[in-house]
Amino acid sequence: MLKRTILHIILVMLPFIGMAQETTRILFVFDASNSMNGYWERERKIVTATKLLSETLESLANSDNLELGLRVYGHQTKHVQGKQDCDDTELVVSIGPDRNLIIKKELERLTPQGTTPIARSLERAADDFTPCEDCRNIIILITDGIEACDEDPCAVSRALQAKGIILKPFIIGIGIDDKFKSTFECVGNYFDAGKEETFKQVLDIVVTQALNSTSAQINLLDAQGAPTETNLPLSIYNQDNGVLIHNFVHTLNKFGDPDTITLDPLHTYHIEAHTIPPVHLTDVKLKPGEHNIIEIPAAQGDLELSCGQGRSEYADLKCRVTRQGSCEEVNVQSFDTRERYLTGTYDLEIQTIPPMVIQDVEIRANELTPVKIPLPGVLLLQTGTNGFGAVFQMVDNQAVMVHRFTYGESGGRFVLQPGD
Repeated sequence: MLKRTILHIILVMLPFIGMAQETTRILFVFDASNSMNGYWERERKIVTATKLLSETLESLANSDNLELGLRVYGHQTKHVQGKQDCDDTELVVSIGPDRNLIIKKELERLTPQGTTPIARSLERAADDFTPCEDCRNIIILITDGIEACDEDPCAVSRALQAKGIILKPFIIGIGIDDKFKSTFECVGNYFDAGKEETFKQVLDIVVTQALNSTSAQINLLDAQGAPTETNLPLSIYNQDNGVLIHNFVHTLNKFGDPDTITLDPLHTYHIEAHTIPPVHLTDVKLKPGEHNIIEIPAAQGDLELSCGQGRSEYADLKCRVTRQGSCEEVNVQSFDTRERYLTGTYDLEIQTIPPMVIQDVEIRANELTPVKIPLPGVLLLQTGTNGFGAVFQMVDNQAVMVHRFTYGESGGRFVLQPGD
């Protein structure tokens, strides 16, 4: 498990990182519009959907940490040609534990007669979930038609997910025309129950995904593509809302296997490996109910910075490290230290007087790259009066200014690189 402190200290993780026990809250948003009176193979759609959903509710009767609710649309106002009630959406059963039998009875009372206000139903669903810190809020939309009120279900769904109110919804389409199926892809995870016999299978799959978490491991790949890199801090974010989910140090056990973590398969993830420079892996999706292997290229080598032999005046000397040909800083490394970098070519800017620039320093996988600079000398300048001036280095008969005096600093002790 992870030990969390106010300073967010990252500790080496034990072999398995689990999710805290959460309550899963599922809101069924059920289509009871007039089109549900239509026949779907042997029976009316409303009869088949109600029967199969009721069977699923019975199977969930003894589930721990599960709360259910039911919102229905299209059941209150009869649809008349040229006139429709886009406010015809109602929370019929509020979300809570042991709601299975109540929802089943309410489904049996429904009379399909109205229109299809999907966007407005999703929007109202935001208030159906009361505030809860340890809850997973899931919507399962069961419908046989598309939005009928000229609103945007996709925009509503994205807004609810971005605010962290719900996870990505599930949509089960009942006999929906193929040309309309793509309209649900932006709303959530769409499942096509094209035939009556597949509806129960789809419903079982959706509920299983909604209830279960999924395991995963992160392989950090070396230059040969083998998962041997390790001992790196990792951060895993919910990409939809930016929330940090896991923060831990990647380790390998004595068999060379990395840590196993549990993740919610309903999220899309952004993983950051804190190499120098960091590696980002975005749009990570998991296969529910399986052990997922996530691979991140992270081949590294070492850069060692040192001064010449003997006592050095460089107590706090720093080196600015950038990618080759780039001004973007990837690290500031102190001298007489060794640090690991991703393999590649770097430029070094060493903050001596005058500054030293070393270009095209290559870091190779699992190799040490040493960079050594000369010991400095000391210029002791005594003038006896204040004034203006500068120190210059003669380079190819040119005077190159390396230090300019500020007013009143016309003398002093200056640590300089060897030169004229």
